[in-house]
Amino acid sequence: MQLHNLAGLPRRRALAAAAALAAAALLLSGCSTGGSTTPSNGSPLTIGISLSLSGDFSDSGKAAQRGYELWADVTNKAGGVLGRKVQLTIVDDASSPDQVVTNYTNLITQKKVDIVFGPFSSLLTVPASRVVNRYGYSFIEPAGGGPSVFAQKLGNLFFVQPAPTTEGGNVFADYILSLPADQRPKTAAYAKLDDPFAAPIAENIQKRFEAAGIKTVYDQTYPAETADMTPIMSGMAATDPDVVVGGSQEADAFAQIKAMIQLKFNPKWLFESNGANSPADFPNAVGIANTEGVFSSADWYADSTVEGSAKFIADYTAKYGGTAQSIDPTSAEAYSAGMLLDEVAKKTGKVDNATIIKTLHTGTWPTLVGKLSWDQYGAPKGAYLLVQWIKGKLTTVFPAATAATSPVAPKPHWAG
Repeated sequence: MQLHNLAGLPRRRALAAAAALAAAALLLSGCSTGGSTTPSNGSPLTIGISLSLSGDFSDSGKAAQRGYELWADVTNKAGGVLGRKVQLTIVDDASSPDQVVTNYTNLITQKKVDIVFGPFSSLLTVPASRVVNRYGYSFIEPAGGGPSVFAQKLGNLFFVQPAPTTEGGNVFADYILSLPADQRPKTAAYAKLDDPFAAPIAENIQKRFEAAGIKTVYDQTYPAETADMTPIMSGMAATDPDVVVGGSQEADAFAQIKAMIQLKFNPKWLFESNGANSPADFPNAVGIANTEGVFSSADWYADSTVEGSAKFIADYTAKYGGTAQSIDPTSAEAYSAGMLLDEVAKKTGKVDNATIIKTLHTGTWPTLVGKLSWDQYGAPKGAYLLVQWIKGKLTTVFPAATAATSPVAPKPHWAG
């Protein structure tokens, strides 16, 4: 589950552009095409994707690219989708809402791709999904799970994670509130990035904690351009909270923890909504010894026992190198988008857009990120896993039914 920094980009102008371009597209086309995916000549199944291969989201965009391309390779080696070789057309949106609108418009109207998959981030998914919906295409998307995505009430969209991203902290709240009353934290502090994803994750936890009697002693929201987190963490440390919740994305999560280390501020429980769930970036940023005991939430992890995960890891490392621990969960999410297309094809014998939309709205579907089902607007009905860094590895610790081990608390002291 990756959120990343979405602030500072032209949201209003991007959404206006999306609506204008989509409306213009309708006028040009005269009707929704839906994409033809049942040719008689055995032509490739063409899939168009816009990804952030440059700009703010480029790290995660490239991780999604690896997942998509690996799925295409594995599928083609197995004979393709219903005998048709998969052909991906991936274009760079430079992490720009304006460019993502242009890209999907061109993929559908100029490239005339059969299917489209989603970009990275809800900021880009919102305008992209509007264009895609106007043309009657299905929109399987692995990295746009914010409230603004589902508020559009689009019936063609399917988010390929266990739950909306703003629910990512619920599993941490579940764990804390499952503790006997005399073992729970008494006080809590919150540091929230000012964007539509990170802050709501922390806010959801805060509401539940306060309702359960856990007192808020510090609550600070900071702008995206905040580089030095020391003043915020210093103010938080002065309140000596039992539990700290970071409503973070990646860079600011790392900055929070570096400031805590410098200040020797070590809460008993520490949850970061994002950043700490990156198996490679987090230890590289703060040092492997300083990861110990930090909580986050996730949908896929290196030791996952979900069916297909071992093969995915073997195929991934064969193609890209590295180890299972170095695989970004975004790659597994993108790969899972392709898995859904495979499943629809197996069940129906077709992969046209209308069939994809109708079929995915029924039943439960196996993926690397669990068995998925959605409400009418593409919001998943499941829940994330609670993960914690234990002995240098991200480990599932809650709920107990899926945990590899029990949570470690209090958090060990920083290594410095």
